[in-house]
Formats: sequence, C-alpha cells, structure tokens
Amino acid sequence: MEKKKKSGALRMPHLYDRYIHFSTLILVLFGLVMITSASMGLAAGNTMYLVNVVAKQIVFTVVGYIAMLIVAKIFTFQRLRDNISLIVIATFVFLIVPLAFSSVGGAKAWIRIPMPGGEVTIQPSEFAKISIMLVVAAYLCDLKSKKPTDWELIKTPVIIIGMFVLIVAILQSDFGSAAIMAMIAFVIFLIPQHPQLVKSQKVIFWLIILAVVGVVFLLSPIGAEFIQHLPLQEYQKSRITSAINPFSDKYGTGYQLVNGLVSFASGGFFGVGFGNSVRKYTNFPAANTDFILAIVVEELGFLGFLIIFVFYGIIIYHLFKYAFKMKSEKGRVILIGTAMYLLFHFVLNVGGVTGLIPLTGVPLLMISYGGSSTMAIMVAIGVSQAVISGFRTGTIE
Repeated sequence: MEKKKKSGALRMPHLYDRYIHFSTLILVLFGLVMITSASMGLAAGNTMYLVNVVAKQIVFTVVGYIAMLIVAKIFTFQRLRDNISLIVIATFVFLIVPLAFSSVGGAKAWIRIPMPGGEVTIQPSEFAKISIMLVVAAYLCDLKSKKPTDWELIKTPVIIIGMFVLIVAILQSDFGSAAIMAMIAFVIFLIPQHPQLVKSQKVIFWLIILAVVGVVFLLSPIGAEFIQHLPLQEYQKSRITSAINPFSDKYGTGYQLVNGLVSFASGGFFGVGFGNSVRKYTNFPAANTDFILAIVVEELGFLGFLIIFVFYGIIIYHLFKYAFKMKSEKGRVILIGTAMYLLFHFVLNVGGVTGLIPLTGVPLLMISYGGSSTMAIMVAIGVSQAVISGFRTGTIE
C-alpha cells in the first residue's frame, strides 16, 4: 500500500537501483555502437543514410534517458489513480492514428513524421505495453471492496486491454507486438490477490499453458501440415514454415533466417572483429533492427551475446528482487510487467533470429535501431525506478 510521503526522502537519485540504471545505460550505449556497425552495410555508397541513422538513434537514446529520469522522479500511484482515464484515452488515440498512414511490410503500425533528411516513425504499440501495466495496477491491485460479480470487477481492464490488443493485431496487423501485449497482460493479471479474481486467474493460467502447447505443436512436423489450413496470410504462414526448415526456401522466405544463421556460425566465441561483418554487406534485411543480434554475434562472437544476456539478466533479476520484497500489488505489477516486457522481447527476438520460433518482427530492446522501442522501455524502467524509490523510502510497502 502507498503511504503518505516522507519529507525529504522521496525520489532522491541515490534511492534508485543503480544496477538497473547502469545496466540500462550500458545496453543502450552498446546498442548505439552496434547499430552504427550494422548500418554500414545498409549505407554502402550512401554516407548520409549512416549519419541519419546514428543521429536519430542518439536523439532517441538521449530523449529516452531524460524521460526515464523524469518519470522516475514524478511517478506516484496517486498520480496514476488521478490520470488513468487520460492515459487510456491517449493510448486509444495513439493506436488509431497509424491507420491513416501507409502500411510497411503489411502492417500499419507506425506514425510517420516528415523531417529534414528523411522521416521519423513512432510505433504506439510499444508505449501501449506500458499502458497495460498501468491499467492492471490501477484497476485490479490492492482492492478491498468487492463487486457483485467477478465480471464487474474485471470488466473495465479486460475491455480496455482487449481493445488495445485487437487494434494492434487486427487493424494494425502487427501480430508480434499484439502477442507481447497479450503475454504481458496475462502474466501480470495473475499477480493481484483478490478472492473474486481466482476463477479468472485460473482461466488465464490455462490459456497460457494452451498457448505454449499450441506453439510447440505448430513447430512440430504435424503442425507444419496443419499451418496450411489456418486462416493466416501467406507471409505469416511462411514465417512459421521457415522456422521449421529455413533451408526449404533459402533464397525466398528463408533467406533472412539463413543469413542470420550463417552470421552466428561465423562468429565463434570472439567473433571476426568489430566492424568486420561480411553478412551486413550482402543485402541482409533488417541487419540493424530485428536481426542485429546476428551482426553482434558475427563481429563479437558469443562474447557479444553474453554482454547483452548478462545486463538483461541484471535488470530482470533486480526487478524481481524488489517485486518479491514488497507487499504492494501495484508495485509488483509494475516491476514484473517491466521484467516481462524485457524478457518476452528477448525470447521472441533471439528465438526468431536463431530459428527456434517463427519470426515475429519484434526488436531486441535497447540494442536494435528504433526510437519507439528504446524510449518505451526506458520509460518503463523509469516507472519501475519510481516504485523502487518509493519502496526504499517506505512510501510503498
């Protein structure tokens, strides 16, 4: 539960978790260096492209870092309660606006803003992942009163989150982001402890189990035949079949994944050296975005992957550490939600580029090129730091 503020103690910088703070800084700086290297292949013969990419990512990183510090300083549960309706409305509007822009890769997931020397794109679904955590925290956590029925208790958050996910999945056609939004919602929905939530939480738990079983089935030999009968678009079916056997069409649907696997095989433990990737010069799609991990491993080897893995692990570990210490359900939802945000992106991205699961098009947070994903995760970490600070000062139990 949130208590009244203690004078002079709230939001002091030294009360934030330094491990999380410095791990975040190391990851975004490491990402900036690797984005520069990975973009060299895409910029062959076009120096201005490289300059624009690096300059944009520097701006994204700086803005994200400032936003993280501001949010860590001003976020409180009282402000969340007072502004949750505004947050929900703003998120709905933000998710609808991309529909007015042309699609990219079959998805209408970006707001495109013309700028000198190119354009800046914003992906609202990244910020909607934070809104989902805030909705669950505001409507389902630390409840004392009972509603007449279970549905009356969960109706508002279920409808809001359901609409968020449906807009992204159906209207934007961005199934990767929609899947992560749904997974975050499912996990954090299990956190609040209220008698009237038990039945719904059991349903959610079994849905998670069924989803895992379903993915395993689709990636099996039997599932490969079943996929052809599903009401999916051809590019979606090809992503699943490519994960099962990318070499069946290595110059077509499996081309990107095969190139990624070759990069992994070339890297070894120490890599071929920073900047020395060969694959990034061979028309390798998404080398600085979804498939940047392949370039990292090719140039820096398994050691480069360990850098990402270790600092991701430090952030996730400390988020869970504080989540298990505190009694506040709101605090636990924020901390575990942010940890799941990081973890799901990591698993889907790494699984996709290694062929263990179908490609979902989700970035490797803080490493891949992209302003929305970088800024959104840093804002989420800022909210988590505010919760941690509140816990350390005793304003949050």
